[in-house]
Amino acid sequence: MKRIVIFASGSGSNAENLIKFFHNSDNASVIQVLSNNPRAKVLDRAKRLKVSALSFNRIAFSRSEDVLNILKASKPDLIVLAGFLWKFPEFILDAFPDKVINVHPALLPKYGGKGMYGMHVHEAVVANNETETGITIHYVNENYDEGAVIFQAKCNVAANDTAEDVAAKIHELEMEYFPKVVDELLKK
Repeated sequence: MKRIVIFASGSGSNAENLIKFFHNSDNASVIQVLSNNPRAKVLDRAKRLKVSALSFNRIAFSRSEDVLNILKASKPDLIVLAGFLWKFPEFILDAFPDKVINVHPALLPKYGGKGMYGMHVHEAVVANNETETGITIHYVNENYDEGAVIFQAKCNVAANDTAEDVAAKIHELEMEYFPKVVDELLKK
């Protein structure tokens, strides 16, 4: 059975979707949720779904080996970033080569990089009159949103769409494709 650890910073709808998707799977299960935000709703969602949930601070994450040691003890086959807002430290990436992935709410390389997350992305898409957007699932490297692309899914952006409309379309793509792509990666 493959082991998944999720990192998230916010509400955790993607994390919950992944937990539920793998709940009865013969292939994998979500064994832990880690968050940099002790008040993140994702921690409550994980606990409600009977998945270990822990929070950590910046020192534990990037200036000590506390989070790295938690990961080493968990032995994940895949580390999934689902709305996680901090840059991943190179020493953790080095310890888990090609095992850290992220979902980004745009078609990278467009609208990626520092500060490009959540509504900031959707507002930029609308402001630039884009006719399509989507999601990108990619490997995480030492730079924001620059790792190798694993999968992309697109949706149309109508001329009268608001950032909230775009966010709803992106959310649908994430709910449909993210668990399936994670499952396929773990079957390789």
